[in-house]
Amino acid sequence: PGKQAKIRNRENRQGKARQGKSTVRGTIKEKPGFNPSEDAAALRKAIEGIGTTEKTLIDVLTQRSNAQRQLICKAYQDATGRTLCDALEGDTNGHFEDILVALITPPAKFDCQEFIQAIKGAGTTESILIELFASRSNHQIKAICDAYLAETGRALIHDLKSEVSGDFEKTLLILAEGKRDESTNVDMAKAKEDAKILYEAGEKTWGTDESKFIDILCHRSVPQLRQTLVEYKSLSGKTLQESIEREVSGRLEEILVAIVKCVKSVPAYLAERLYKNMKGAGTTESTLTRIIVSRSEVDLQDIKAEYKKLFGTSLYSDIESETSGDFCQTLLKICGEDGK
Repeated sequence: PGKQAKIRNRENRQGKARQGKSTVRGTIKEKPGFNPSEDAAALRKAIEGIGTTEKTLIDVLTQRSNAQRQLICKAYQDATGRTLCDALEGDTNGHFEDILVALITPPAKFDCQEFIQAIKGAGTTESILIELFASRSNHQIKAICDAYLAETGRALIHDLKSEVSGDFEKTLLILAEGKRDESTNVDMAKAKEDAKILYEAGEKTWGTDESKFIDILCHRSVPQLRQTLVEYKSLSGKTLQESIEREVSGRLEEILVAIVKCVKSVPAYLAERLYKNMKGAGTTESTLTRIIVSRSEVDLQDIKAEYKKLFGTSLYSDIESETSGDFCQTLLKICGEDGK
């Protein structure tokens, strides 16, 4: 038993080390020797002085963790009687204002505000909904739902129902429940069985049974789905993504493909979103802000590495060439140069 316990302890330590490692793949770390009152005073001087000193705003807000920024917000309000958010909104504008406000917003609340933006207005922005719910963990999704309830007094699932329809809606609603299996064990027989179910629901039949795709892709754990992708390829000779692209269309195709990409690698999926956003027709600054800020303490290091691997160019240099001004400087400061 002593030997077994030793092995178990070692496995636990390795598990913890792995978990620890996965949480520090961001580019922004806590600042040592942090003093919120000092930072608040520097921001106040930068905002209230003659001409806003943008460099100070950028340096302070991009070089502190989100938790530290919350303490700066409190110190700022205690010292001035107004919120830092109001001060920034009154003193900066455009995309620069948006990214500074995003930086001082708690992560779940920021995701929640992005969700609200996506469903309000004339048309629902489905691509944002897809990105949010395909790339976030159960824990993050539950936090978005809690933030939405606190902000609006309504259940997010309830409001989402009125915005989308059909199989796309069904898929989003299952993801928005945040109930994906989180076990790390892989059941090989189940992976083979699911691959067969998917093959028979799509490639093998006349007409596609979308419900099988939705059920398996929304409920199984990520490690389980990774094995299912392998089994599917060996069974059908095609990747599951290729089959979805052939068999399914419209918004449902987009969300199922996004789930498959996120199963393989969330950082690679987000790197591709950034690349398409910058290299497509017109850069959507809000997408850059959302991805760079929301992943800055999660996996932005990995996104940078995937970006380089997939597109042969650095995320830093593409941001530099595709954006400008203080907005650009803020993004670059969060992103950090390669190798740093």
